[in-house]
Amino acid sequence: MNILLYFLIGTLFGITLYMSEVSSWFRIYEMFQFNSFHMYGVIGTAVFLGATITFIIKKLKLKSILNGSTIEIADKEKGWKRYLYGGIIFGSGWAISGACPGPMFSLLGAGFFPIIVVILSATLGTFVYGLIRSKLPH
Repeated sequence: MNILLYFLIGTLFGITLYMSEVSSWFRIYEMFQFNSFHMYGVIGTAVFLGATITFIIKKLKLKSILNGSTIEIADKEKGWKRYLYGGIIFGSGWAISGACPGPMFSLLGAGFFPIIVVILSATLGTFVYGLIRSKLPH
């Protein structure tokens, strides 16, 4: 039953990404050229809602609707370097490919088949990271 719920939520998320144009290469290009507020508004809204909901979950010690266990969100580690380097790598990949991980799959679902190259490359990058993770400074 959970798999059906996850599939439904993922499908709705993909439709939302596509309809809001956040998976549009042109919108992403506008963002990196600082020509439009659209993407910054969407990202800013997501950050605000994410922070607010996380605060509420922690403050009220909310429980999962799936199994009733208390939701625990670990605090972030201190130090800015890892976030700076990770953000540069992530942003560079986003700017080069024109897609970040969520919209990659909505683009595939919309029939933009060249995105398969990006999906395979992201998967390979994740695999390589897993291999060298213990050798990297965290």
